[in-house]
Amino acid sequence: MTFTIHGLPVSSGIAIGRAHLVSHTSLEVAHYQLPKHLVDEEVARLDAALQATRDELSGLREHRPQMAAAEFDAFLDLHLMILGDEHISHAARAMVHAEHCNAEWALKTQMDELVAQFEAFDDAYLRERKTDVIQVVERILKVLGGHPGHVPPPSQHDTDMVLVAHDVSPADLIQLKPHQFCAILTDLGGATSHTAIVARGLNTPCVVGLHHARELIKDRDMLIVDGGQGVVIVNPDKNLLAEYKLRQSEWQLERQKLKRLRTARANTLDGTVIDLLANIEMPNDVQAVKDNGATGVGLFRSEFLFLNRDDLPDEEEQFEAYRAVLEGLKDQPVTIRTYDLGADKQLKGVTRVASNPALGLRAIRLCLAEPQLFRTQLRALLRASVYGKLKILVPMLSGAAEINQTLQLIENVKQELAAQGVAYDPSVPVGGMIEIPAAALALGVFVKKLDFLSIGTNDLIQYTLAIDRTDEEVAHLYDPLHPAVLELLSHVIGNANKAGIPVSVCGEMAGELAYTRLLLGLGLRQFSMHPAQLLGTKQRVLTTSLPEIAPLVQKILRADDPIKIRELLDRLNAA
Repeated sequence: MTFTIHGLPVSSGIAIGRAHLVSHTSLEVAHYQLPKHLVDEEVARLDAALQATRDELSGLREHRPQMAAAEFDAFLDLHLMILGDEHISHAARAMVHAEHCNAEWALKTQMDELVAQFEAFDDAYLRERKTDVIQVVERILKVLGGHPGHVPPPSQHDTDMVLVAHDVSPADLIQLKPHQFCAILTDLGGATSHTAIVARGLNTPCVVGLHHARELIKDRDMLIVDGGQGVVIVNPDKNLLAEYKLRQSEWQLERQKLKRLRTARANTLDGTVIDLLANIEMPNDVQAVKDNGATGVGLFRSEFLFLNRDDLPDEEEQFEAYRAVLEGLKDQPVTIRTYDLGADKQLKGVTRVASNPALGLRAIRLCLAEPQLFRTQLRALLRASVYGKLKILVPMLSGAAEINQTLQLIENVKQELAAQGVAYDPSVPVGGMIEIPAAALALGVFVKKLDFLSIGTNDLIQYTLAIDRTDEEVAHLYDPLHPAVLELLSHVIGNANKAGIPVSVCGEMAGELAYTRLLLGLGLRQFSMHPAQLLGTKQRVLTTSLPEIAPLVQKILRADDPIKIRELLDRLNAA
């Protein structure tokens, strides 16, 4: 029987293949008592499973495919931290000793207690961390059961396989490539979930938030997955299958055609020049920037140099990383964001726990609280500035006080380098991210004191709407087209243009084709996105006439009905 399931589209493309179901959970464990003389042996078995899981996660982190998003490392590091948490490992050992129970039961009991604590939190971000705890414990239980790893390789078939799961961890996802999964389907997840981010990094079609796919789909069912529309068709008839095979061929052909645009200039039909820049996480991402014809780097997330390690990168290591990117891109601009640590990107070994991490000591707040750490990065950045066109971007600024402190610290480092006879570019531009509503509303001080602006739409939307973009229960309320969000975007872009200060968008909206013309109509002339999204965006720019879209964009700004806004956006993109 043919039927259709709808979910959230998070990684575009069309895939056709057989369903490969992954067990939802192995957390239903038996409970039994052990003789006293076997307790030490049971604890040793638990320790061995913990170590095996740790080795497995570490191995996956060290050997991740180059195409995988660098965020994957951060996700694995979080799972490793959970693995070492005393509430999991130490408490489980103590329970085995005290109650003479089996390791599986002790582990499951401790997990239930920890999950209950997370569920009691008011903060949505913290509540979501229960998923990570469950995924880690599930992996340990697999080892205890003699089945390490989570995603079993499918047997060899003459067709592609579609992974169908209730949920999968980042560690599971990274194992997809050798197993030749052509698409990913999960019951849980949102647009910015771990699954979505890693799937996009792997260029694998993915639909999440399907709710009951794991129950409705049977193993080996024929599936059509439309990752762009969030549609899954189960057991299609011959005509439907033929239609989607044609669509798949057309989609693949379009991807090939896009490569021809690599060297073309991104000009609108009326001749307006648009800068299409790339977001990167590590120096080895430079090749992807070149391959996709970016005009430079609009966002280098430097915090990924700090993650997944036992020590901090010293000045020399940071300098070499920054120099490699600048030299690799020659005369193209490279915007390096100072580290945005905190929230879900913590330094290894840091035990600081905020009641609401997204609103706590993160980004520039952490930099100013740890000036020596920040000073080391600034020295490395300024030293590297002589090797290319460096721009320094500061995240999470909220007002004049933080701007003044940051600029003063940069000036102090310049004086320090000059006194030591170390070369640097004295005129390196310094910009700020607009990702807090307060920053958008108090734009005047940003325009006066900074050289350029970059809008981080992910956080700006999250903070404007008070919606945790990673929380599945409220993910549907995360709306880039909310009138308040559009008003802020229009305000920032319009006023920056009036002041003659460059402004870009480096959040997810920049790479979403649905929003390209909208942002162009708001006055945006610089986009920064994942390299894989550049050519599609360039094609949309090349087919856009700014005078023609202007009236529709103004109608969108004046509208307050979500349905009306969507209708107008569809008309805008159909033009």
